[in-house]
Amino acid sequence: MRAHIPRLLLLASVWSVCTGSGKWCYQSQVTCDTPCKGPDSWHEVHEDCGKFKQSPINIVTKKTELDHNLTPLIFSGYQQAFSGILKNNGHSVRVSVPELANVSGGNLKATYKAVQFHFHWGENGGPGSEHTIDGEQYPMEMHIVHMRQDFKSLEEALKDPTGVAVLGFFYEESKSANKKYDGLIQALKKVEHYNTNTTLTGISLSNLISSEENMTKYYRYEGSLTTPYCTEAVIWTVFEIPIPLSKDQLSAFSSLKFEGDKPMIKTFRPVQPHKSRTVYHSGSTVVMLSFTLLLVCVCSALGLSQLY
Repeated sequence: MRAHIPRLLLLASVWSVCTGSGKWCYQSQVTCDTPCKGPDSWHEVHEDCGKFKQSPINIVTKKTELDHNLTPLIFSGYQQAFSGILKNNGHSVRVSVPELANVSGGNLKATYKAVQFHFHWGENGGPGSEHTIDGEQYPMEMHIVHMRQDFKSLEEALKDPTGVAVLGFFYEESKSANKKYDGLIQALKKVEHYNTNTTLTGISLSNLISSEENMTKYYRYEGSLTTPYCTEAVIWTVFEIPIPLSKDQLSAFSSLKFEGDKPMIKTFRPVQPHKSRTVYHSGSTVVMLSFTLLLVCVCSALGLSQLY
């Protein structure tokens, strides 16, 4: 029996190392060489990660509820060009945004000013979005983080249940490159390694997102930050229609490195339980359908049905 004690102690020691230290990371980083806490253990690092309104979630479209108050959002300053710092922070790439862009409307109870945007992706264009739609995971997702304009800092805003509004945009693979992303994609080469940064000039938020007509369809729910501290103070707006990027553009994000120079891939948190939360959808689809039906009825009544 005594001969086995050192071996058991060794196994216990290895288990302790491989199950992670107090630092959080994505599942793609969890190895014995990189001891850290993966998503399933984030609650051990920050207790809020185990609470009841966590993000991201799988949006089941048939279970969403129509909310006619979810009218098109109002964007101000989104078209204004600015210079921002693009940084590899060890978990993603983040771009700081000067306080010149804000969003309101769409049943948001206040005006929210943009603070930063960042991305979540898979591996070489594979599944990588955080939110999913009916179980489908897109290649990438961008989050534009806003704080309520009456707060002075994001930290202060996160103390209020409605302090932060995040806009989520999906990406899909397209046959041709999205020229509006050329500057950003080129800049990724300058922040390949952890804790490096570069300045992006002449960019605007409107160039990075969908056209306004493609942003009338969206989902809304109450949730959290998708990384520790996982604070539950986020009003989520997730847009239905994805932004196109080529395979090469999507794959460019996988050339980045985590701390320790491991490939920065699969930078997403798995979907979290709904916990009885309601997800609402905007009324644009229903309104457009109703208008079409009305038009058909009117044309039929006027004897113009042959036009259809």
